[in-house]
Amino acid sequence: MNRLPKIALGAWAWGNDGTFGNTLDAGTLKPVVETAMKNGLNLWDTAYVYGMGTSEKILADLLSGYEREEYLISDKFTPQCEDGTEDAMKHMIESQLERMNLNRFDIYWIHNVWGAPKWTKELAGYFEGKQDVPLFGVSNHNLSEIREASEILKAHGLKLSAVQNHYSLINRSSEDSGILDYCRENGIVFFSYLVLEQGALSGKYDRAHPMPEGSERAAIYNPLLDRLEVLNTKLQELADQYQVHPAQIPVAWAIARGTLPIIGVTKENQVMDAVKAAGITLSKEDLEALEKTADELNLNVVRMWEKEMK
Repeated sequence: MNRLPKIALGAWAWGNDGTFGNTLDAGTLKPVVETAMKNGLNLWDTAYVYGMGTSEKILADLLSGYEREEYLISDKFTPQCEDGTEDAMKHMIESQLERMNLNRFDIYWIHNVWGAPKWTKELAGYFEGKQDVPLFGVSNHNLSEIREASEILKAHGLKLSAVQNHYSLINRSSEDSGILDYCRENGIVFFSYLVLEQGALSGKYDRAHPMPEGSERAAIYNPLLDRLEVLNTKLQELADQYQVHPAQIPVAWAIARGTLPIIGVTKENQVMDAVKAAGITLSKEDLEALEKTADELNLNVVRMWEKEMK
């Protein structure tokens, strides 16, 4: 498959499922896709559960004018959305391909650990012996679950190629648990999501300017803004030093730590932040200073769908 870019772009918010509190459509998102594709960010991450097909449909519509070789699609099997039949894996994969007008995915994930060994076996069985298979990944798995998934795939002649977990300056459990080391040792790409903590580490929000009420992220992060302001001050300091926007610093940090960040985008400026972040090289001292500041805040931002990775 085509070489992966340094950053993937996430279409979670495009599902309009209330998590972000936005109402988005193809018209408002068209400039986002055009800007990304023009700047070489061509890996798009989505899932059926993001609005029960809404994100997939919008993304498919906006990519319809491009040649298939020009973009990469990362999609997921979400166990909680299976249809209860014996062929649930087949049904979900093929309905997603049909919805997105595709004949293949570039990366395909088991979205979480809900019955994951069973679903990983089903995934392997579906693709075993096929010519054009995607990279296989698991999301929201701890180290023992990642090892188990790898063994299941290996038994079918397939390889675990990707892991996708929440990883940010204020949630480094995938690092502390040894998952990042395991991925490096086994040629597995680690995709980091929530690197910006849904905007909480973008420099945009503080106690005087909280996240708009009515969204899930406001409920999570607004009560933490007093401590997050400390980290955002450090991000601003480094942004000034590198002459970039504060939101670019956590992304550059995640890249420096050997991960491939998935950045949710709904505006053109967010795409350009991602483009610029890919070109920043933070010094060892800057990385350590960021982590020291973040660790001293003692924040717990493990979300309801995930767990500690230790």
